[in-house]
Amino acid sequence: MKLYLIRRRVFTVGLCLLAAAAMLYVVNHPAIVGASATTRQLPIYCVARDQKVASLTFDAAWGNEDTQQLIDILGKYDVKATFFVVGEWVDKYPESVKALSDAGHEVMDHSNTHPHMSQLSREEIQADVAACADKIEAVTGVRPTLFRPPYGEYDDKVITAVRALGIEPIQWDVDSLDWKDLSASEITQRVTSKVQPGSIILFHNAALHTPEALPGIIEALLKDGYTLVPVSELILPGTYNTDYTIDHTGRQMPCSPAAEG
Repeated sequence: MKLYLIRRRVFTVGLCLLAAAAMLYVVNHPAIVGASATTRQLPIYCVARDQKVASLTFDAAWGNEDTQQLIDILGKYDVKATFFVVGEWVDKYPESVKALSDAGHEVMDHSNTHPHMSQLSREEIQADVAACADKIEAVTGVRPTLFRPPYGEYDDKVITAVRALGIEPIQWDVDSLDWKDLSASEITQRVTSKVQPGSIILFHNAALHTPEALPGIIEALLKDGYTLVPVSELILPGTYNTDYTIDHTGRQMPCSPAAEG
């Protein structure tokens, strides 16, 4: 019995020493703790920029009442924006898609049918995105290089599937909430108080008070020293995890100082 107790005690001490050694290794090699987190891919929510530069973006999925008015307002200030359009919207309003492109705005991919993409297979995601891109290219002559997930919903499967097509997924860090029918003054206050260098601002082309709010927002940002550019000019060029990375907040950053340019 005494020998058994001695052996048991030695075994217990050995286990404690092994546990302590393992803990020491983890403390000195923290990367192994979050290894699974580092493999997750995120869309771009905003961009690390030293200059005061930001992007106005508009999602177009349903109505078309205000598209020309938005084109006119943006033209008045010589500001170019990015419009993420649904393929079915292109089917209904090809003349508006062409008008956006002719005015110098980016027309980018917002899916073909506005589905909940995380519920689709990888093949279905890519087919839907490609179908919308085909329609945009047929009208504008330019194939989209950016994609915004419908409803802002995504998972790893959605992001990796879209990037495999050579298309960059784009979110936003400033939501105007114009789809909630906020007043023009509320939209203006919300946007101008949240914009920072590298921001991507979300509007909708058929929201009730967006045309009313847009001039004041543009004037306020320009007065504050901002330059407003399309998203493709805001984001950093190159390849994900080679030229740039995206942190846990969705902020795109160069992998090296030279990558930002």
